[in-house]
Amino acid sequence: MSLHIEMEQAGDMAVLQCAGRMVRTEALSLLKDAVTGLPPMRVIVLDLSEVTLLGAGGLGMLVFLHNWACANSIQLKLVNPSRWVRGMLELTGLTSVLNISSVNDVIQIFCNSDRAVGNAERAAA
Repeated sequence: MSLHIEMEQAGDMAVLQCAGRMVRTEALSLLKDAVTGLPPMRVIVLDLSEVTLLGAGGLGMLVFLHNWACANSIQLKLVNPSRWVRGMLELTGLTSVLNISSVNDVIQIFCNSDRAVGNAERAAA
């Protein structure tokens, strides 16, 4: 199975749910294009719960996306990595570099994002 990505946007936050294998060039290009092609966002969440295999290229792409997000003042959060993905991130030491968040962290960010949008709309009225 190749990589499949579903995306949802809410305000200045996007959630990309990834499913499948992050190993082949085509899959990694799909992920890169999905993330870097988004309109300006404050937070991008990659849900990795359904990723079944993460190769060296996938690790490299996650680091690339982390660096790209930092350069563009975007928070990139990896959420709910599958056991395989978490094992690879721990084995390579990338858990200390990449921002791995819990679902509760993302819910808090989402709630704050909605509150900020509501406050801005009220202020503009």
